Formats: sequence, C-alpha cells, structure tokens
Amino acid sequence: MIAYLDGKLAYKDPTFVIIDVHGVGYQVKISLQTYAALHNTGEHCKLHTLLIIREDAHTLFGFSDADEKQLFEDLISVSGIGPSTAIMMLSAMSSAEIRHALVSEDVKSIQSIKGIGLKTAQRAIIELKDKLKKENLLGGVTPNIFAPQNTKLRNDALQALMALGIAKNVAEKNIDTILKREGNEVTIEQLIKLALR
Repeated sequence: MIAYLDGKLAYKDPTFVIIDVHGVGYQVKISLQTYAALHNTGEHCKLHTLLIIREDAHTLFGFSDADEKQLFEDLISVSGIGPSTAIMMLSAMSSAEIRHALVSEDVKSIQSIKGIGLKTAQRAIIELKDKLKKENLLGGVTPNIFAPQNTKLRNDALQALMALGIAKNVAEKNIDTILKREGNEVTIEQLIKLALR
C-alpha cells in the first residue's frame, strides 16, 4: 500500500522514526540496521516501507534498503515470527548474518536472538533456506559509529530494549554487563545488538 516514504527525517529513535512528507508526519518502526543507516534529523531520507494492518493497529515498518525489506517479508512469512520478532531479529543481526545463519542451518545463531526458541529457529531454517539459496543475495549495512556519553547511551539503549518488549530489569542488567565489558567505545547499535543476544 505504501511502498516508500521520501521526505525529511523529523525524529530519530533506535526503534522508530518520524518522516515528514510534505507536512504529514509518518511514524515508522525500524530496526537497528536502518537506524545506523540514517543520518541526522532534518536531513532528507527515503525508507522502503511495509504497512501491516491488524484489527487493533495499522503499523508502518521502514527499511533503509529493499534488501532488508525483502528479508523482513521472508521472516514474517514463517509461522511463529511476527513483525515485532522480525524487527528484533534484524536489530540483533545484520541481514547478511541472518541469511548466512539460515542458509548454513546455524540454529544456535538464530536461537541466540531473544524471543526465538528452538522450534521457531528450526522452522525459519526449513521454510527459508532454499528460498534464500535461490536468491543468493549477500549484503549488509555498515553502522555509523558515534560515541554518546555513557548515561545517554545507557538510557537510549534501555528505552529501545523496553520498546522491543524486554523487561526493564533484564534490559538494565544486560546493558550494565555489556558497558562494563566494552566501555565507552561501544555504539548504541552494538549495545542493543549485544543485549538482544
């Protein structure tokens, strides 16, 4: 229905953005891959989108490239993987890592993502392995590196994880453990990815 949005980036958060298209602000859920690919607010941006309509909500999902959107569509076609889980998968691993794990039948990597159990991981591999082998697409997104202050980094990561459905106490524990291990060198994308594993 809405294939893409082309406008000004009005607001950016690790889990969603607001795109101003000729005075209309569209709230779009995104993955960390897309968050990393977007630049500063106020700048022009284009997102490939997919509108998912449910009884209780109309949710717009956005992707920095058509490749990530295609993988999202592939993932939500698997029984047991909904849009929120697919976004979490695309936030925990890059598109290339997910494809590689599915094609090489790496159940452990897929299962390491929060919200993905053994049966769902196996089902995803069975249903998508051959399709992805045929597509034979290998690509990825290089994250933008930036180092915000530790407190802001922790708070932003905590908000993002809670928005993805992780309990606050679990998210805080994971973030603190990672920050102790990685220090201030970790980016918000890396912090959230590590916390999702």
